[in-house]
Amino acid sequence: MDVSQYLEVFIEEAKEHLQALNEHLLILEKEPENENTINEIFRAAHSLKGMAGTMGYKRMQKLTHDMENVFQEIRSGKMKVRPELTDCLFEGLDALQEYVDNIINTQDEGMNDNQPLIDTLAHELEVGLKGEAAAPEPAKKEEPAPKKEEAEAPKANSVAYADHEKMAIKEAASQGLTTYEIHVDLQESCLLKAARAYLVFKAVEEFGEIIKSVPDAQMIEDEKFDLSFVVCVLSKAAPEDLRKRVLNVSEVKEVTIEKVTFDNVEVAEVKDEEKKEEEKKPVPQAPTASAAAAASTQKPAGQTTAKKAVVNRSVRVDIEKLDDLMNLVSELIIAKNGLASISPDDYAGKEKRSAYNEQIEYLERITGNIHQSVMKVRMVPIESVVNRFPRMIRDLSKKLDKPMELYMSGEETELDRTVIDEIGDPLMHILRNSADHGLESAEVRKSLGKPETGSIFLNAYQEGNSVVIECSDDGGGINTEKVKAKAIEKGTITEEQAETMTEKDFIDLLFKPSFSTADKISDVSGRGVGLDVVKSKIESLSGTVECRTALGQGTTFTIRLPLTLAIIQSLMVIIGDEKYAIPLGSIDTIEDIPIEEIKRVERKEVVNLRGSVIPLVRMADILDVPVRREEKNTVTMVVVAKGEKKAGLIVDDLIGQLEIVIKSIGKYINNSKIISGATVLGDGEIALILDTNALV
Repeated sequence: MDVSQYLEVFIEEAKEHLQALNEHLLILEKEPENENTINEIFRAAHSLKGMAGTMGYKRMQKLTHDMENVFQEIRSGKMKVRPELTDCLFEGLDALQEYVDNIINTQDEGMNDNQPLIDTLAHELEVGLKGEAAAPEPAKKEEPAPKKEEAEAPKANSVAYADHEKMAIKEAASQGLTTYEIHVDLQESCLLKAARAYLVFKAVEEFGEIIKSVPDAQMIEDEKFDLSFVVCVLSKAAPEDLRKRVLNVSEVKEVTIEKVTFDNVEVAEVKDEEKKEEEKKPVPQAPTASAAAAASTQKPAGQTTAKKAVVNRSVRVDIEKLDDLMNLVSELIIAKNGLASISPDDYAGKEKRSAYNEQIEYLERITGNIHQSVMKVRMVPIESVVNRFPRMIRDLSKKLDKPMELYMSGEETELDRTVIDEIGDPLMHILRNSADHGLESAEVRKSLGKPETGSIFLNAYQEGNSVVIECSDDGGGINTEKVKAKAIEKGTITEEQAETMTEKDFIDLLFKPSFSTADKISDVSGRGVGLDVVKSKIESLSGTVECRTALGQGTTFTIRLPLTLAIIQSLMVIIGDEKYAIPLGSIDTIEDIPIEEIKRVERKEVVNLRGSVIPLVRMADILDVPVRREEKNTVTMVVVAKGEKKAGLIVDDLIGQLEIVIKSIGKYINNSKIISGATVLGDGEIALILDTNALV
C-alpha cells in the first residue's frame, strides 16, 4: 500500500499530537492527580502510535507504544507521576520530534532506535509499579573505544571533488591561489543557522572566490544541514586570517582550515552514463550538487534519497469562512454579467452611464469584501507559534537551575500565515535571552527582595493594521554603562561619541552584528548575541523591533508586524518620471516645506518640523532618476517612521492612496534593500514599493 499520499496529513497531525502531549505533560508535572490531563495524554499517545504504525514507521511506533504503557498505568491509578518519570517522558517527546523532523526531511524516520530511552522507560515503569528496591537501574552500554585507524580517519564531511573542479583548483594554483576547505561548526544554541552561514559566506568572500560548499548553497539556505558545513575557497590570504574572520561571526563554535592538495583530494566516482550527462553540462560557476557525493558516504545502507515533504503549506479553515467566500464569488459573477450586458455603444446614454457606474461601485464593494474574506482565510492564531514556548522555558529552568514561569496572553491574536511561519525563531531567541541573562538567580533575587521565581511575559495584541508582540522579564535589566564600556573597548564607538549618546542609543548597539555584553558565552544565549539576526529577520517582514529596559526591574522587547504581506494600503508618489508606492502604515505625515527652511547639519539636510529635527532623503538621488527642473518655493516631504526614528522623503508629486497587491521581485534583483517588492497598477504599469525601514 502506497502511503506517501498521506504523508502531509501524517506530519501535520503528528505535530499537533506532539504539541498536545507537551502541553498536557507540563500540566501533569504540576498537577499529578489531574485525571482529565491524564486521559488527554493517553488519547494523544494512542493516536500517534496508530498513525506511526499505519505509515510503517516501526521505531516511532515502538517508542510511542512504550510511552503509552506508562500512561496506561498512570491512568489506571497503579503508579504515580514522579519528577524522574516526567523528565524521561519529555525526553521521549524529544525523540519522537526527532523522528518527525527526519520524516519531514527524508520521508524516513532514521536509524536511531532510542534503546537507552526505552530501557529507562521500562525501569521507570517497574519503579512505579513495584517500588525503587525491586527495580535496579538499567545497565548503561559502554561505548566501544574507536579503533586507531578509525580515530585517525579524515572527517566525514571532507569534500569530494569532481574532475572539472580538480582542474579549476589546478588552474587557480598556477595563478598563485591556494584552495582551502574551511570546516565551520556552529554552537548548539544557534537558532537561525542559515543566517549565520550566510554571514560566514560573506566573510569568506572578502578573501577570495568560493568554488563549492557542502552541503550546497541551496540546502544551506533551506537549513537542510546540522550545525556544520564546509566552504571551499580560492584565496591568497593566510589560513589564520581566514580563521579569525570567520570566528568573528556570532555563534560560530569552531573553525578548522585544511589546505587542499592533490594528495588529499578525493575525486568523486562517476558512472559512465553520468559522465556522458556531465560532459553535456556547462561547468558550474557556483556551489555544485556534488555535495551529494559527500553526503552519500554518511547514509545507512538501503536508504534512498527522498525529496523533502512539503509541510506548513496548508491552513485549516472554518467552513463558515469558505461559505462567505463562495457567496462573494457568486456575487462577483453577477456583477460581471451586469457589466457584460451594457454595450459600449450605450455609454453615452445618461441612464446607461448611471447603470454602468452603479455596476462599477458594486464590483468595487465585492472585490473589497473578497479581499477581507481571503485575508481571514489566510489568518492564523499566533498560538500556533507560541504554544511550544512553555516547554522550552520549563527545560531552561531545569538546565540553568533558575525557577521561572512564562505567562502568555493574546494567543488568539491572528497574523497572516506567511508572517507566522517566520517569527518563531526570533521570538525564541528573545525568550532564551530573558531566561539566561535577563533573570537573576534565585539567591540574587531573594537578596534584592524579589520573588525567587522569575517571570517572563509574552503578550500579543492587534493595534490598527499591525500586531504587537511584547516579550518582557522582571530581571536585572540591561546595564547601559556596561554596554558603553564594551562598545568603547571593541572600538564600536569612541569616548567622544559616547558622551553625546542617550540610553536608547546604547541599547540600540545590542542590535549591531557580533556585539555582546556577556562576559562568557553560554550554551543557551548571550544578551546581544544574535539580536542583529533577530532584527534583520523582523525587518525582512516589514516589521520593527525595539527594546526598553530599567536597571534592576527588567527588559521589554516590542515587535511590530504588519497583519499581512499580501495586500496593503499605500501612498502612490511620483519621483522624476517614475511612480513608486510607500506603505501607508509607515507614513507619519505629509508636509509642504519651504526651501528656505531646509538646513544643513554635519553636511546632511534636515528640517525642523514642530520642534523635531528630521533628516531629509532626496529620493531622486537615492533612486538615480532624472530630477525635475521646475522652479518651486516648496518641496513635498513624506515623513516616514521606524519606531521612534523618522525621516523625510522628498518626492516630486503625490498621486493618492491606493490598495496594492505586493508582488515579489524574487532573487533576480537582490542588491537593493530599499525596494521591498513591486505592484501592477490598473493601467498595467509597474510601480516599485519602497522599503521605508531600510531608508530610515
